Amino acid sequence: MVKALRNSTVPGVDGGLNIRGSIPALVTPFRDGAVDFDALAAFIDWQVTEGSSGLVPCGTTGESPTLTHAEHYAVITRTVEVAAGRVPVIAGCGSNDTATAIAHMAHAEKAGADAALIVVPYYNKPSQAGLIAHFEALAAASTLPIIIYNIPGRSVADMTTETMAVLAQLPSVIGVKDATGNLARVSAQREACGADFVQLSGNDDMALGFNAMGGIGAISVTANVAPRLCAQFQAATLAGDFRTALAINDRLYPLHAALFSDASPGPTKYALARLGRMAGDVRLPIVAPSAASKAAVDAGLARAGLA
Repeated sequence: MVKALRNSTVPGVDGGLNIRGSIPALVTPFRDGAVDFDALAAFIDWQVTEGSSGLVPCGTTGESPTLTHAEHYAVITRTVEVAAGRVPVIAGCGSNDTATAIAHMAHAEKAGADAALIVVPYYNKPSQAGLIAHFEALAAASTLPIIIYNIPGRSVADMTTETMAVLAQLPSVIGVKDATGNLARVSAQREACGADFVQLSGNDDMALGFNAMGGIGAISVTANVAPRLCAQFQAATLAGDFRTALAINDRLYPLHAALFSDASPGPTKYALARLGRMAGDVRLPIVAPSAASKAAVDAGLARAGLA
């Protein structure tokens, strides 16, 4: 029955789980070495009121590698509480250890998350058969809808279109966050997995082309900083108004680039500190962005009309 949660061009067939549009990969605010839950709550509420259509806590942008399991679970729980059903919460639950990913999913499901974002296991370099076995084990252990996160630049392993087509047959595997940087994958995955398979861009700077080829949204870093503009951009593409989307993309492109001008999420947190949303604190091994990166962010904020 989870298959009915897949999105469609036909209204009303997604079972109420409307995963599309601008979905920020949320940063995790820190202060004095600890998670700043007050700042997190205010940030989530701002994201929703600015038009973000979903939330992803505890992804890489949320510095999940340096969160303890207790912090990870607390951030997801707080996100679900503050979102209060206004938008879907897609909890970051990935790990390169299958048992740990299962534990993460169990918590996310108990906390009330709407779906799980599961990264292709990193560092281990599993085979395609290993990837199938990993995701099959997760699907068997939880009823949460799963969005695959394919990012070979970080995970090293690249899930092929053929492997994704196998996994798309599992009722709970509903889509992909694609950060391969290969726009042709959108068409290939659409052909292999079906037009209702949810395809979300993992690259802000490619989101325009991604949606033109069949994507329906982005799990976005830039949306942390410019949620209203990113939401307007996504709404324009989904309405087929690519002239408006292009104009917004032109405003946002320098910011897209600036937020990756140093190790992420350092530049993003610097931008949010400039906007007064939270402290710019990061955890080692991430450090504060360089002076050149800060200058690029300042210019990107100005170009977008945000500062």
